[in-house]
Amino acid sequence: MKQTDADTGAPGERARLTQLESQLETLFEVSRVLSRSLDLHQTLRALLKTLHERGGLERGIVCLMDEESGELMLSAIHDEVAEPFETIRYRPGEGVIGHILEADEPWILPRVGDEPRFLDRLNLYHRDLPFIGVPIRLGEEGAIGVLAVQPPDRDTLLEERALFLEMVANLIGQAVRLARTVAAEQSALREERDKLRRHLKGAHGFENIIGHTQRMRVVFDQVRQVAKWNTTVLIRGESGTGKELIASAIHYNSPRARGTFIKLNCAALPDSLLESELFGHEKGAFTGASGLRKGRFEQADGGTLFLDEIGEISAVFQAKLLRVLQEGEFERVGGNRTLKVDVRVIAATNRNLEQEVREGQFREDLYYRLNVMPIYMPALSERIEDIPDLARFLVAKIAKTQGRELTITDSAVRALMRHDWPGNVRELENCMERAAVMSETGVIDSDVIDLTGPRVEPGMDLPAPPNAVDLQDPDLDERERVIAALEQAGWVQAKAARLLGMTPRQIAYRIQTLNIRVKQF
Repeated sequence: MKQTDADTGAPGERARLTQLESQLETLFEVSRVLSRSLDLHQTLRALLKTLHERGGLERGIVCLMDEESGELMLSAIHDEVAEPFETIRYRPGEGVIGHILEADEPWILPRVGDEPRFLDRLNLYHRDLPFIGVPIRLGEEGAIGVLAVQPPDRDTLLEERALFLEMVANLIGQAVRLARTVAAEQSALREERDKLRRHLKGAHGFENIIGHTQRMRVVFDQVRQVAKWNTTVLIRGESGTGKELIASAIHYNSPRARGTFIKLNCAALPDSLLESELFGHEKGAFTGASGLRKGRFEQADGGTLFLDEIGEISAVFQAKLLRVLQEGEFERVGGNRTLKVDVRVIAATNRNLEQEVREGQFREDLYYRLNVMPIYMPALSERIEDIPDLARFLVAKIAKTQGRELTITDSAVRALMRHDWPGNVRELENCMERAAVMSETGVIDSDVIDLTGPRVEPGMDLPAPPNAVDLQDPDLDERERVIAALEQAGWVQAKAARLLGMTPRQIAYRIQTLNIRVKQF
C-alpha cells in the first residue's frame, strides 16, 4: 500500500492538517458566539477573543463603516486597549485598513514593518510579525468593514489563514445584517409608539372636552391639577355626562401616560366574573380556566385602571377591592401567591354613595378610599350654553364616520337648546346621529330636529304616561312592571332601576331577557 505524505509524517502536511483541525473547531465556536446575542458590539468582542484563544490569531480588530460618514470606525478589539476608542477612524483607501475596504480584497503582510502604509494608530501590532486583513461583505453592497488579526509567528500558511478569516468575515457580515435589521425595526417601532402616544394624548387632551361654562371650567381646573399626581379620583355624575372622557384625560396628561389605560364597567359583570376580570386566575381555578390569565390590575401595572359604575359592586366584592386599594396586593383566583402592583385607580359612579353608606349598602372605608379627589360632572341641563359647541363637535364627528360633509344651522341649535336633555350628552349624540341619517342634503336644520329630535318642553321632566301604573301592583307580571317603570322614567334605565329598587345592571339584564324594545327619545 502506497504511503501518503501524512502517513510518512511530512512536516508541511502535518502542519496543514493541524491548522485545519484548529480552524474547524474555531469556526464552530465562532458560529456559537454569533448566535448568542443581538448586541453586536458584545458579540464582536467575544468573536475576537475566540479567534485569539482557539485560533491563535492575536490583536484582532473589527472596523465597520459608519453609514452616515462612510468612514471606517473601530468597533471591537481584543487586546489591552481601554475603551472607548471612537476616535479611531479610517477613510476609504487610507492606510492598510482603508485600502482593504476600498479594494474589497484581502491583504496579507508577511512582515508589518515592511509596509510603509501601515498606520498602527493603536500602537498595537508587532512590527516583525505578519498581518492579515480581510473585507467584511454585506451581500451585493460589497465591503462594509474589515476584520484584521496578527498571527503569532512568521509561518508559511498565511494564505490558508486568510481563507479561514474570509469565512469568519462572511459570518460577521450576516451578523451585521441581522443587527441592522433589528435596529431598524426597533427604531420603526419606537417611532410608531411615539406617534401613537402623541395621537392618544391629542385625542384625550383637554381641548377635546367641550365646555365653556363655569361648572366645566371648575372640572378642567380639577383635572389639570389631579393629573399631576397619583391621587385616587372618584368621578361623580349622571350617566352620559362624559365621566370616561375625563378619566382618559387624567391618564393621558399624567406622568403615567406611558403606561396602559385599562377600563372596566363593574356593572356589566357578576361578582364571580368580576373577580377574575380584575385579579386574573390560575390554570384550573374553575371550569374553563385552561390557562393563566392576568387580570385588569396586572395589565394596568404602572398605568391607570378606570372602574366605571363602581357603586354597583356587591358588599362581598367591596371588601376584596378595598384590600388591593389599600395595600396594592391581591391573589389571582385559584392562586396562593400574593402579587403587588403599582396602579392608579380612577372610579366613576352615578349613585349617591353617601346615602348608600348611611344605609349600609356601601362600605364606609371603601368610600373614603375612593373619594380622595371627587370630581363632579354637571348634567347637560346645567350647562345648556355648551350645547352649540357640543352639537357642532358631534356633527363633525358623525360626518367623519359617514364620510360626507354635514352642517348644522343656528335654528337647529336653538331648537336643541330648548330641551333639558335628561339623557345628557349621550342623548344629544344619539339625537345628532338620527338627524344626520335623516338629512339627505347634509344640512341639519330645525325641521330635521323637529322630525328626529326631542319633543319635550323646556324645563320639564319627561312626563309619565297617562294612568301611570302602580309598580307595586301584585297582579303585574315582571315584564309589565319593568315596562311600566321605564315608561315612568322616560326610558332612562338608571331612573327606572331606582323606581324598582334595582341596579342598572339588573334592569339591563331584565330588558334583555324579557325581550323589551327600548324606546329612544
